[in-house]
Amino acid sequence: MNKSVETNIDITIYQGLPKADKMDLIIQKTTEIGVKQIVPVAMERSIVKLNEKDAKKKIERWQKIAQVAAKQSKRDIIPKIENIIKICELCDEIKEYDLFLVAYENEEETTLKQILRQNREIKKIGVLVGPEGGIDNKEIEKLLQSGAKVVSLGKRILRTETAPIAIASNIVYEFES
Repeated sequence: MNKSVETNIDITIYQGLPKADKMDLIIQKTTEIGVKQIVPVAMERSIVKLNEKDAKKKIERWQKIAQVAAKQSKRDIIPKIENIIKICELCDEIKEYDLFLVAYENEEETTLKQILRQNREIKKIGVLVGPEGGIDNKEIEKLLQSGAKVVSLGKRILRTETAPIAIASNIVYEFES
């Protein structure tokens, strides 16, 4: 009997739309780590703007990348790449999670490590990483009002394609038994 390689925590990455092929890397690596779902988010500071036709093609391509990465890492689950959403839609989804984190470069008090260690009983976690330009202050306010917690990832500012990989790795490290 094959033992499942899946993590015991359900992680969804909400990724502010990045430039070029950075999303390919994010999907590939977070899939290998064990993320269950990836949701692209059109944000205030997203440089990339996709029309419906281009978005549909991108999502199909991204789903194939997730499929190949899942197969390579011998996963039982292929992460679902969702349709692109806006921040207001994301805010409506926050309540579906036991914990929803926002990686925010201006957060100086609360760290990812602190929050993860204080929330040992969670099963479902959502994480938002902003695009290259960061997250707009109005978006942060909306997210906080919806129940998200902002966290610092440490002393260094990580690139948009590095942050979700680092966060997913840390979550899996803290929760995997």
